[in-house]
Amino acid sequence: MSAPPEGQPAPLVETALKGLCPRCGAPGLFEGMTRFRPICPRCGLDRAAFNVGDGPAAFLTLIIGTVIVALALTVELTLHPPLWLHLLLWAPLTAAAVIAGLRVSKAAMLALELRNAAGEGRPR
Repeated sequence: MSAPPEGQPAPLVETALKGLCPRCGAPGLFEGMTRFRPICPRCGLDRAAFNVGDGPAAFLTLIIGTVIVALALTVELTLHPPLWLHLLLWAPLTAAAVIAGLRVSKAAMLALELRNAAGEGRPR
């Protein structure tokens, strides 16, 4: 992927899904599973200056938790599987959904913070 034109942020959806730098479009936004790499190797964006907070995690907990519970109840009421099958099915599915969703939502939050020049609220 080529870098976006100077002054143009990378597209939000592409940044979030592929883990690209929101300023230059370079791959490698994440250092670990959900931890940002401190500085972009291409454009030098200091990602430590951004604070995505707990918003993505809180919303993912509510949304994914609701979906998983609804699916688990549906499976239980229609198929009546043993408890061990529920544990084997829903625990890894929940973990995978949360990690994948957290990567996408954290990348989107960082890109939106950069695009909107968001900062800490201060009284006037």
